[in-house]
Amino acid sequence: MQRTAIFVAMIIFARFEGAAHRNICSKFAPMSETVLLTGADGLLGSNTTRELLRRGYKVKAMVEYGKTPETLMGLEGVTLCYGDLLNTESVVAAMQGTTLVIHCAANTNVMPARSEIIRRVNIEGTQHVIQAALQLGIRRLVAVSSAVSFGYGTKEQPGDETQPYKSAFIGLDYMDSKYQAHCDVLDAVKNQNLPAVLVCPTFMLGPFDSKPSSGAMLVALYKGKIPGYTSGGRNYIHVKDAAIGVVNALEKGQIGEAYILGNKNMDYKEAFALMCNELGVQPPRLYLPSFAVKALGLWGTFLIDTFGKTPALNYGMALNSCIGFYFDVSKSIRDLDLPQTPIEIAVKDSFEWLQQNGKV
Repeated sequence: MQRTAIFVAMIIFARFEGAAHRNICSKFAPMSETVLLTGADGLLGSNTTRELLRRGYKVKAMVEYGKTPETLMGLEGVTLCYGDLLNTESVVAAMQGTTLVIHCAANTNVMPARSEIIRRVNIEGTQHVIQAALQLGIRRLVAVSSAVSFGYGTKEQPGDETQPYKSAFIGLDYMDSKYQAHCDVLDAVKNQNLPAVLVCPTFMLGPFDSKPSSGAMLVALYKGKIPGYTSGGRNYIHVKDAAIGVVNALEKGQIGEAYILGNKNMDYKEAFALMCNELGVQPPRLYLPSFAVKALGLWGTFLIDTFGKTPALNYGMALNSCIGFYFDVSKSIRDLDLPQTPIEIAVKDSFEWLQQNGKV
């Protein structure tokens, strides 16, 4: 029973890494301009859709074939477009009739640690978006990367946009593929004059988390299914702030620049205490030592490699849960007017939406 509880805790730490409005008038594009948004029904995509509509844009929302985008239904000014990032013609067809593109879609799975489909969606899919944007003469592309594409730091000296990638040793294709896609965008800017800007969110929390993704951590805390905390930590941001950062990058981000979209650095003990205070439950009190977590991760990887089983935890996930991914977001605050809504509000907004939509 204790071992099962620790497994559940580690899944929450690692798998959901894999999230205040301002009246900002658009000075970049005519208010009737249409934006193609890939991954429009995800946590960030759903909030970015609403931020675009708030500013007067029309949204062409590209979602996967066969999916019902429940967070987008009934929104005026949104045209649904079903497509496949792995099909070049599908991406070109989706981009027809637009002049601006925000590429949010990604595969964020961390189980299995190595996966061809994760690499293809994140790398090949981004390459198709780049090719289509160049072919059609798109005026601006905002590519959503990840803060882990940069080197993390400590709370005292957090990482920033000048620090090189240093997460390859973790062994997760999600991280490696997001970094490769990040580099592909920058290469196209340099060598093909792609008019692109990169935004790199940290851990986002907020409403319209239909999967749920990061909200699953709140649900697990609420139900008492996380028995303890590891030595790691994260930078957290309200997803509405991240969406504002994305649209501000569309309007005034510098071509070829990357911006970390984040807010508060907290280790897991601090973060769980804050979250549980908002949820009205007791926070986990058990410290889970790194050596024990990593041992469980090694055992999970052994089961995968030897017997083809799918355990609750692999070694990459275990390593991930023991690292402090702390970042400095001053560049985005300065250049993109990135809001800094208290994380308490992000937790409240996320959990209220989950409750109201039957996700708890």
